[in-house]
Amino acid sequence: MKLKLLSLVIGLQVAWVLGTVATQEARLHSAPTVLLETRPVDPRDLLRGDYVILNYKISTIPLNLFEPRLRAAPPPGKMVHAVLERRGQFHEAVSASLEFPKASPGQVVIRGTAAHGWQSDAVRIAYGLERYYVREGTGNPSGKLTVEAAIAKSGQASIKQVFLDGKPYREAIR
Repeated sequence: MKLKLLSLVIGLQVAWVLGTVATQEARLHSAPTVLLETRPVDPRDLLRGDYVILNYKISTIPLNLFEPRLRAAPPPGKMVHAVLERRGQFHEAVSASLEFPKASPGQVVIRGTAAHGWQSDAVRIAYGLERYYVREGTGNPSGKLTVEAAIAKSGQASIKQVFLDGKPYREAIR
């Protein structure tokens, strides 16, 4: 009996890990991708090593882009959806909503949460794309960083690749 219970517990843990990996890989391979402009900061995590904080242009959305119009920023932690459209080389926010919006052809909806912000006329949004872990000693890049992100139909985004001056980060840092 104990062996069956132990086998079940281990099997469920393995299934959970494999399911998480499969979900992430499916999103990275099948979801549409967008190119996002960033502004880097370079901290270090004692347990995980070097990483780059990525601050996106789409991380601050003016209140006047919200439909229906907002008078004040939503409370921190509130789910926010931004509609992105390609403008030149990068995707930019063209509208936002507290409910999941309908996107037109050529648009992508990205989901985030309202964060603490300092501006009274804009909402600061965290998308879960703000940290990119890098090899030891390479967390202080000099150059322009851009991010290719895969965005699932649900709006959840994942970093697919980071570029430094147009080259993949790992190649540019060598």
